[in-house]
Amino acid sequence: MSSVRPWRDIARRQSRQIMVGKLPVGGDAPISVQTMTNTLTSDAKATIDQIRRCEDAGADIIRVSCPDVESTAAFKQIARAARVPLVADIHFHYKRALEAADAGAACLRINPGNIGGSDRVAEVVRAAKANGCAIRIGVNAGSLEKDLLEKYGEPCPEALVESALDHIKLLQDHDFHEYKVAVKASDVFLAVSAYMALADAVDCPLHLGITEAGGLIGGTVKSAIGMGNLLWAGIGDTIRVSLSAEPEEEVRVGYEILKSLGLRTRGVRVVSCPSCARQGFDVIRTVSALEQRLSHIKTPISLSVLGCVVNGPGEARETDIGLTGGGNGKHMVYLSGVTDHVINSEEMLDHIVGLVEAKAAEMEAAEAAKEAAE
Repeated sequence: MSSVRPWRDIARRQSRQIMVGKLPVGGDAPISVQTMTNTLTSDAKATIDQIRRCEDAGADIIRVSCPDVESTAAFKQIARAARVPLVADIHFHYKRALEAADAGAACLRINPGNIGGSDRVAEVVRAAKANGCAIRIGVNAGSLEKDLLEKYGEPCPEALVESALDHIKLLQDHDFHEYKVAVKASDVFLAVSAYMALADAVDCPLHLGITEAGGLIGGTVKSAIGMGNLLWAGIGDTIRVSLSAEPEEEVRVGYEILKSLGLRTRGVRVVSCPSCARQGFDVIRTVSALEQRLSHIKTPISLSVLGCVVNGPGEARETDIGLTGGGNGKHMVYLSGVTDHVINSEEMLDHIVGLVEAKAAEMEAAEAAKEAAE
């Protein structure tokens, strides 16, 4: 099969690049995966513990609420402990932005038009510049400005884009350009339309999200449809999957969306069948166990798990490691697309985990040797 597959190409929108801490966002940088803590920020230990779990899941950027003085006071300790850049979430209290910038925030999530007059915007901009902070403008259909709701009658793409442009102008008027923008909505159609319009109107990086998407299953589906459409169109530089679930789950879903489009490769990509009466082993429970036991793998590896020989060999040819169910409790294992050996049901799970871990170690050693040679 030819390795050239033009039907898989995604031409990313060309945005200018900004820095969020030491992480490049936009331009040709990888699309970053973001989440948000849900602990009380004033409880530094609980927040750091949650940040660590999100980092282990692969989060590139983590947003932390700063609604009060107690939170910004704890933020300094939290920022020192974090291994990834933190975004301080600010709404109406501009002084919290000043405190968070001084405390080590890599980015401030704040809408300049919501914090008062031009003098307050100027103060926030000065603090951001002095501390090397980026700013993320976050327009949300659920909290549009009153004048825009009166003008348009309801949240609509035009209203979201106009709000974003108004906030952008306030920053540009103070010669600040290190910003990214989101125009989120819980309605998939509204969000996608707003992002597409904004992508044509500005050159800054865009942060994608379908806000208040719902629980783990429903929110994952909505986010995959909405953000998947935008990412497929080349739009988006950072993403956050907004779920009523633990933040590390948001990170895992975010990576699955990016992996499905070939935009990021991290961890084990599992190809598995829905199972049927032909299955030679319990596919559903096997896949569930494998996903749990292989969640620590960061190296990109593909694994196919098929219950029978109908589609199993074909899928195995396209993955690093493959497992196909056979009769009498004997199953075929494929390595690099080639039939290699047979394994029985009792040893199967431990055996596949061992193969994946060994493959990951081999790939990591090869990458380390390559870097050392360079």
